[in-house]
Amino acid sequence: MKTSLALVAICGILTSAAIPRRTYDNDHRRTYDNDHQHKRSSPDDPNQHVGYQEIETTSEFWRQAARNTIASKLTESPVVSKPKNVVFFIGDGMSPQTVAATRMYLGNENKMLPFEEFVNLATTRTYCIDKQVADSACTATALLSGVKTNYGMVNKASEIPFNSCGSGAQIEGLLKWAQDNGMMTGLVSTARVTDSTAAAAYASVTNDNWEDDSYVRASGCDPASNPDIAQQLVHGEVGRNLNVILGGGRRHFIPSTDRDEEGSYGSRTDGRNLINEWKQLHPDGEFIWNRTALTSVRFSQTERLLGLFESSHLMYHLEVLEQGVQMTEPNLPDMVAIALRMMDRHEGGFFLLVEGGRIDTAHHETRPRLALEETAEFSRAVDLVRSMTREDNTLIVATADHGHTMTYNGYASRGNDVLGIAGFSDEDGLPYATLSYANGPGYYDTYKEENRGERVDITGMDFKNFRTQYPATVPLDESTHGGEDVVVYARGPMAHLFRGNMEQSAVPHLIAYATQMGRFKV
Repeated sequence: MKTSLALVAICGILTSAAIPRRTYDNDHRRTYDNDHQHKRSSPDDPNQHVGYQEIETTSEFWRQAARNTIASKLTESPVVSKPKNVVFFIGDGMSPQTVAATRMYLGNENKMLPFEEFVNLATTRTYCIDKQVADSACTATALLSGVKTNYGMVNKASEIPFNSCGSGAQIEGLLKWAQDNGMMTGLVSTARVTDSTAAAAYASVTNDNWEDDSYVRASGCDPASNPDIAQQLVHGEVGRNLNVILGGGRRHFIPSTDRDEEGSYGSRTDGRNLINEWKQLHPDGEFIWNRTALTSVRFSQTERLLGLFESSHLMYHLEVLEQGVQMTEPNLPDMVAIALRMMDRHEGGFFLLVEGGRIDTAHHETRPRLALEETAEFSRAVDLVRSMTREDNTLIVATADHGHTMTYNGYASRGNDVLGIAGFSDEDGLPYATLSYANGPGYYDTYKEENRGERVDITGMDFKNFRTQYPATVPLDESTHGGEDVVVYARGPMAHLFRGNMEQSAVPHLIAYATQMGRFKV
């Protein structure tokens, strides 16, 4: 009793002086000279206006903010009951730098994305067995099946060589364990549903390029004994039992001689139409290919749902907005909302995997505006799930599979456009961007054609255009991944397990322990 009373007293003291509400009104902004920015734009440049209030310049503002944080921490208590539902978010390539830059993209430096408000945080180490810097195949295997493996392999043990034919048994993971527990299962992605991250939910291959039989043949293996990823999604033990599948990748399900609903040819060389085969397997299911059909799903009549909305990956959200094709192209929150409505009817609970797949592809192209908007879409989907579920029965875990080489740098003033110029070099007097890449195709816009050691003046670059490729130091056809640790954010029952630094492969075991499935089934 004394301990409880003391805690109440401490919290009362800490919260007695409420922190002023912040509005970021332009009337409260002012400019200042940045000692590190040696060359400045004109005094009227809006980028020089600082995004903070006068109140922030007082020491008491920050002391009170700290007291509020302490008070909040002292009132935290873990929910230790078994979660009924799990929603597992993977932001492909969503590095810590990407998250930080997205805050500025959406508002200001101290803005928090919805998943950053989760009180339980951990960091994970992302390397593969054979690579210091990972790809999506080995990291997805770690995140979904709890085992680290080799670069380019999905749910295959690391002692098996990459691209080997007919080798080894499949490593089982979260989706299989959830199905064995009687839970409904679903998969949502803005990438192809046969791409590496999504594939790790249900497939097993020694080469993550084997999205259909043509790629298996090209690797010198027999598709009859090495079933491709799309085939495993339709006919594999886990894939055929998925209740909801929403994403891209139609081309891997139809013959190369056939066109899909939007006129694109398939890529299968075996003549099979796996969409038709899925329909035959699931007469109570519905196949859809556009947003109108998605939002018109008849929940009372549909037990399973397959939605393939593009031949390859879904369009970037900014492309959809630019082209005005919202009627045919769903966004990530659209798909997540329908998946939740489909599965929340089930008394036995559900497990939903959600991938923000196009954060990664945008970074590979060194196009950060696209990457930040895709991260914003990812955070909107997390916020949607948070609003549609209960904290006492749904465990939400959000993380990234790996990082990227985008850096967030310079000494730009507060409130500066994160997608703009940060400052000027002491050496050549030229401006540099707040966001840049260690390597990638942006190199060719960074250095003069006649002298690759001399930088170009990026003042005239159109930073408002989402297709603009940002500066890169090393020339590559596409930017590589980064090797930094990534963050895991958790909310709901047993979320307190996600604290500290750990191997990435521990994450699914923590989820399994929380939900008492797999090796922890009771």
